[in-house]
Amino acid sequence: MTLLKSQPFSVRQLDLNARYLSIISPDFDFDSFDSVALQLLKTLDATVIEKECSADLHIWLVDFEGCRLLLKGEHYSSTLWLEAMSEDDLDTLAFVAGLLN
Repeated sequence: MTLLKSQPFSVRQLDLNARYLSIISPDFDFDSFDSVALQLLKTLDATVIEKECSADLHIWLVDFEGCRLLLKGEHYSSTLWLEAMSEDDLDTLAFVAGLLN
């Protein structure tokens, strides 16, 4: 899968030691998170397994090619990132970063 540079998502930072991929995305707030997150997942051809929301943080369990990752969004700072759930998922996280670059 090759993403076009016209996509609104790109890599802000990949930190494999901390198991996270910070993503540059369109700005979002509490109400628009779903729209932005679903656009990212569509871009990656990933699917939502489960959604959880608190006062300031959205956490979605997503499936990307058989690998489960956490998609998190903090609406006060409009920050979006993916987290690997285990060491075994780090290659997948790096692969996703390559797709977004």
